[in-house]
Amino acid sequence: MQVDFYHLTATPLERALPQIAERVLASGGRLLIVAEPEEQRRHLDRWLWSYAPDSFLPHAAIGDGAEAAQPILIAPQVEPANGARFVAIVDGQWRDAALAFDRAFHFFDDDRIREARLAWKGLADRDGVERRYWKQNDAGRWEQAA
Repeated sequence: MQVDFYHLTATPLERALPQIAERVLASGGRLLIVAEPEEQRRHLDRWLWSYAPDSFLPHAAIGDGAEAAQPILIAPQVEPANGARFVAIVDGQWRDAALAFDRAFHFFDDDRIREARLAWKGLADRDGVERRYWKQNDAGRWEQAA
């Protein structure tokens, strides 16, 4: 199981998340996007339809119906109603339930750095968990830092 920590410094979530989602879908996978705040979930729901002029990411929010058929599902909790094996936690609050997935993407900004460090340390001794920490360089490109 792999956990990728993405420290959002230069790139906002609205630009970083679609890149990850596109890669997951291209690999034939499904993605669960987790955000507890309802307002954030509504914003992401709108954003994923229009983040780029020439594309969109097919998705739905939990409660819209047909959750099992959705390649990307936005939900407040780590419950893969769409059968996802990939999870993106986008509200900065790590949840150990993500360890049941094949891969987790944990996005956080400077406001959540303390919690991210605690999660990083808490996962250090977990069997079968590989951690990666990604940060942005001066050009805005993601680099693996740990």
